[in-house]
Amino acid sequence: MSLDSYRKGCKVVLLADRGFVQTETMTLVRTFGWHYRIRIKSNTWLWHSAKGWSQPKAFHLKPGEALCWHNVKLHKGEWYGPVHVIFGRNNVNGEFWAVVSDEPTHLQTFAEYGLRFDIEEAFLDDQSGGWHLQSSQLRSVCVLSRLCFILALATLYVSAQGLEVVQSGKRRWVDPHWFRGNSYFRIGLEWIRTALLEGWRLIRLVAFFSNSDPEPAMASRPQHRQRSYRLEFQFCSFSYSPD
Repeated sequence: MSLDSYRKGCKVVLLADRGFVQTETMTLVRTFGWHYRIRIKSNTWLWHSAKGWSQPKAFHLKPGEALCWHNVKLHKGEWYGPVHVIFGRNNVNGEFWAVVSDEPTHLQTFAEYGLRFDIEEAFLDDQSGGWHLQSSQLRSVCVLSRLCFILALATLYVSAQGLEVVQSGKRRWVDPHWFRGNSYFRIGLEWIRTALLEGWRLIRLVAFFSNSDPEPAMASRPQHRQRSYRLEFQFCSFSYSPD
């Protein structure tokens, strides 16, 4: 699919961790007409018209507090910018976040960046909990690309099988937890493995009719309640700089 087709009616936002805060990457993303939300390290140098050069670690924010800087420079020496940054300390676990964006930042920026963690759920499925992709030890880009394509199709089928198992009320046949703790991929994979031995029925059609989750996963009930009823960030200390 061409880049032009992405631009039509679709906003593309790159979400990346601290290892991807290279100016070359950020420039390339903007060349495509895309946007970015990239987490930066606490020792990253930032220039602000009112503060000069400083680092995020110099700001001692309380849990739940957030601070926005707009139109700042990134990195000393060959600086990059202007960019927009938001700092904050998570109200749930106290973790410090600093995210750089090509668009003006606000509290919603944290929510946008937080979508990146959705991919974490797939890492275990791709590796030790599922396909063991790392065991292939492939070095050829073309060969690895073909393998990933095959695994993507297989993942789609296995996940659809897991969804069917949950919707049919048979989850605990392969997942003994009182509430769903495994991914739909894992549930589907266990069902398929057992089906090959016990002759259980497998789906013949892969179809997803809704984006709603019939049984959201929970690591534990206390953790689920904590995340459900506590805000991660609040307007406790919010600074807007139009400079």
